Amino acid sequence: MSEIEEPKKKSNGAFVGIIILLLLGLAVMAYFLSAKNKELNASQNDNKRLQADMEGMNQMMSSYLGTMTNDIKTDFTSILETIDALKDEGSINQDSLSAKQMRIENLQDEVKRGKMSAYQLFKARKEIETMKSIMRGYIEQIDALNTKNLQLTNNLDSTKTVLVSTQGERDDFRNQAELSAEQVKKGSKLQAYNFSTVGLKQKMNSSMTETSRAKNTVQIKSSFTISENPIAPAGKKTVYLQIVDPNGKILQASSANVIDTESGKIAFSDYKDVNYNNQRIDMAIFYKLGAQTATKGNYKVKVYCQGQLIGIDSFTLK
Repeated sequence: MSEIEEPKKKSNGAFVGIIILLLLGLAVMAYFLSAKNKELNASQNDNKRLQADMEGMNQMMSSYLGTMTNDIKTDFTSILETIDALKDEGSINQDSLSAKQMRIENLQDEVKRGKMSAYQLFKARKEIETMKSIMRGYIEQIDALNTKNLQLTNNLDSTKTVLVSTQGERDDFRNQAELSAEQVKKGSKLQAYNFSTVGLKQKMNSSMTETSRAKNTVQIKSSFTISENPIAPAGKKTVYLQIVDPNGKILQASSANVIDTESGKIAFSDYKDVNYNNQRIDMAIFYKLGAQTATKGNYKVKVYCQGQLIGIDSFTLK
């Protein structure tokens, strides 16, 4: 054999070996492919049997599914009504309620179309029960809040009642205090009595004597007694004399002679300060006519102290 033929024999042997390996590989692949096809066919057959079983189960449960569908529809309606009520109440998050409302409406549409299997209906039933549980939780939460609000309202009402009662008692005390103050004020009022009001003329020796003639009168003297009063405040008192002439004009030494009284501001003729110690005081107030001329007729006299009218008198000049 020549040197050229030897390499050719070696090349042919290697090629044959490669072909054999490829054939073996193809055989292995064909085996595994056949096994997978068998598994796939078995799975498809199983799915067909399961589908057939499910269809058979749906047919067998068709009458029950109709009843369950009606119950689910009723539950949907009830839950939607509950959600609307919770929305109106306003204590629950509105976004959460809206999301649950949308989910129920979607399920409701699917049930109405009648395309739900028994399994889907059972899932819907389970979801409905979950929704019911959530709604019950919301309702319990609202009931708890309402109970607390009722307690707070009752407490507030009780507080208001106590406050009204307290205000009533306060008003009673205030009224009693005002009544007592008014009674004390009335009781402490001084009284003037034993009046003697006359006109005075001046004699040649400059002394004064009584007169009933208007043309001779240069002064008017009003004498009276301030009554004893143990509950009246003691101390300095200012007693004011008001003289009204027959024409209704108040005689005044000055236009500034005005005081405040229970009847308002009044003009006065003259005044005198006395030290009152709750005992009876005899006193007199003089009014000088000055440039004025006395008018014939009847004069009215009033005496005031502490803003109160405490006595009246009258006299006549001819």
